[in-house]
Parts: sequence; structure tokens; C-alpha cells
Amino acid sequence: MRRVLVLSGAGLSAQSGISTFRDHDGLWEQYDVMQVCSTQGWQADRDLVTRFYNARREDLRDKQPNAMHLELTRLERRYGNRIVHLTQNVDDLMEKAGVKQVVHLHGTLRDLRCERCEEVWDVAYAPQNGNDLCPYCGSAQVRHNVVMFGEAAPMYRHIAEAMDTCDCFVAVGTSGQVIDIVSIAQRFERSILINPNRERYFGYFIDEHFTHFMQKGAVEAAKELGALIEAHLDA
Repeated sequence: MRRVLVLSGAGLSAQSGISTFRDHDGLWEQYDVMQVCSTQGWQADRDLVTRFYNARREDLRDKQPNAMHLELTRLERRYGNRIVHLTQNVDDLMEKAGVKQVVHLHGTLRDLRCERCEEVWDVAYAPQNGNDLCPYCGSAQVRHNVVMFGEAAPMYRHIAEAMDTCDCFVAVGTSGQVIDIVSIAQRFERSILINPNRERYFGYFIDEHFTHFMQKGAVEAAKELGALIEAHLDA
């Protein structure tokens, strides 16, 4: 049975108005990325990092899914688990669009995590404050549930699992600087890249390693991608 692996990145969320740190020369909403997105920054100033993620969570409240989110939802409704959704994004736009099965490789903004028992729970868009306690073990060692630079990303195991069970790879809005999409694409006979820019990585253009390249934003490519996936799965 044919199955499609869809890996999405920041370029997908950007078209819904969510800023990305790559757009600001190492700054994300006027914060130095390493101060707020690394284990070193977390250890140095937990209050600063907590305020940063509180602001990101609040900003997410009114953001809405775009045409690509909705197209991916339509495909999942038609094909079920023949569409495997992995996303590097920590927002909830896939869920708002109606996608039921999505793996967040880098965690989720809406959740908090206990550093003692590792349980995760949904706080929606509410801010974290100094009085937060883990509802499972009562610990006050509570933090955001977003993977930071310098720590493990346990959900990456789903990448290898999906590569073993899918026969088509789609990369949407990701530059390949965090997850090496070239090495993934090389494992597939059919691969599709959607990116408005021709990204160069280690001296070559990433799109040269894909069988199909759409030099468009995710929104502009939504219907075309949907048709390509349907043709592949219905063949």
C-alpha cells in the first residue's frame, strides 16, 4: 500500500503570520535565539525563557490555518493513515485545521512539561507562572514543552519509522538546516519539495535531490500538491 510522508517546517506556519527566527538575522521577536531557545539560555535565565514562550503561546491564540493546512487535512480525511504528518512546527495550526494524526518533532507550544516525571499537559494559551505545579506528581519543576538547542529530540524516532513505511516524501516549508531533508529524499524514488527559495546547503541546491520541485510558498502550492499526492496514492 502506498503511503506519503509529509514533513513540514516554519515556512508553512509563516504564511499564517507566525514569525520564524530565520527571518530576523538570529533574532526571534527581538530576542537572541540562543538566549531563549537553548539549554544554556534556559539555565542562565529561566524567567526570560518562560516569558518568551508565554508570549509565543499568546500570539498563537488568534492564528488561523492557511490553505496548505486545509489541503493536508482534506488528504488525511480521504486517505487516513496513508498520509503521515511530521512537523517541525510547535504551533497548533495543523490541529486547528482538523488534522488528527500529526507528530510534533520539536514539541508543542500549548503544552507544559514536568522536568521530574516528564509528563506533558495542555494549558491552551495560558501563561506559565511561578505557581505552576505538575498535575501528575506535584513538582514545581515545570517548563515549556519545546525542544531546545542542546537537548535530545525523542520524537525524531518517528522519522526513521516513516521512512520505512512510506514510498513518497514531501517537504513543505523547510530549509533542511535542522533536519537533513536531502538524506531523507535520497531514500525515496519519488520526492517533492515546496519552497519559494532555492536553498543552498553545503554548496549545492537542495532541490536538485528531489524528483519534483515547486518554487512556491506553501499556500500557492496547496492545490498542486494535493493533486500530486492523489495521483500517487490512487495509481
